[in-house]
Amino acid sequence: MNSRDDEDLVVRPATAEEFATAVQWAADEGWNPGLDDLAAFFRADPLGFLMGWKGSTPISSISVVRYGSQFGFLGFYIVHPDHRGTGAGIATWNAGMDYLAGRTVGLDGVPDQQDNYAVSGFTYVHPSVRYTGPTGFDCQTLSGIELRELGAADIDDVQNYDRRFFPDARDAFIRAWVDPTMAETRRSTLAVANGNVVGFATIRKCRTGYKIGPLFADDTAIAESLLGAVCADVPSGSEISLDVPLPNQNAVQLAERIGLKPSFETARMYRGDIPDLPLERMFGITTFELG
Repeated sequence: MNSRDDEDLVVRPATAEEFATAVQWAADEGWNPGLDDLAAFFRADPLGFLMGWKGSTPISSISVVRYGSQFGFLGFYIVHPDHRGTGAGIATWNAGMDYLAGRTVGLDGVPDQQDNYAVSGFTYVHPSVRYTGPTGFDCQTLSGIELRELGAADIDDVQNYDRRFFPDARDAFIRAWVDPTMAETRRSTLAVANGNVVGFATIRKCRTGYKIGPLFADDTAIAESLLGAVCADVPSGSEISLDVPLPNQNAVQLAERIGLKPSFETARMYRGDIPDLPLERMFGITTFELG
C-alpha cells in the first residue's frame, strides 16, 4: 500500500451506484442505513456525494449536500480502514469543504471526531442520542387531531411545515423522503388540526429494524400520537430507533417512556452562522447523514 494515498488520489462526484459502496462502509461502521435512503439522498443534491479513488478503487467518501442558497450538510465522511492515516481523508475533506464554500455547514459528529471538527471551525451546539428498542408500546391518541397516511396531495403542505425545522429549503429531498409510492420500505403519517399540519413522521426499513425520522410536532402529545401511528403496522418486537436532540427533554422523556434506550451519540455542530431551530418541536432528527 502506498504510504501517501493523497499523492494520486482523485476526488470526484460519485454516481448513486458508486456511492452505494460508501453506504456499505457506513453500515460496517454501525450506522444502519435505510434500505432505500440513497435515492432520496441523491434527489437532494446529485453532485454532493464525493468519493476518493486510487485508480478504479474507491477509498474515501464524503457527502456535502447543498440546500437552498445558504446551507450545506456534511456526512458520510469515511476512509476505508486499509487507507486511514495516508492523507486520503484530509484530501477528501478539503474537496468537500470547497464544494460548500461560502455556506453555513452542519454535521452530526461522532465523539472521536468532534475535536477534529472543532479545529476545522465547527462549533458544538448540542448532543443528539439514538434511542433504540422494541415496538409493542402504547401511545395516546388525541381528539381533534386527524392522523392520516401521507398522500401525494399532502406533499406541498409537508414541505411548508418542514421549512420551520431546517436552516434552508430542502423541498426536493423531502418530496423524495416522504414519497408515498415507496410504501414497501417507508411510510409517513401526517397530523392535521383544523385543516393545518401540526406534525409529521416518517418510518423506514433499515438494515436492522426501522428508523423514525423526522418526527416533528407542535407538542409532545401530537408527537406521541404520531409515534404510535407510524409504528402501528410494524411487527411487534421489531427494533426501532429515534434520533433525539437532547435539548428537547420532552422528546427524551417520550423515548424513555415507550421503553427506548440510548444506543449511539453524536453532536450537532456548525461552521458559520448557527441556525435558530425550534428544537422543542423536533422529537426526532430526519437523518444523521443529511440533517
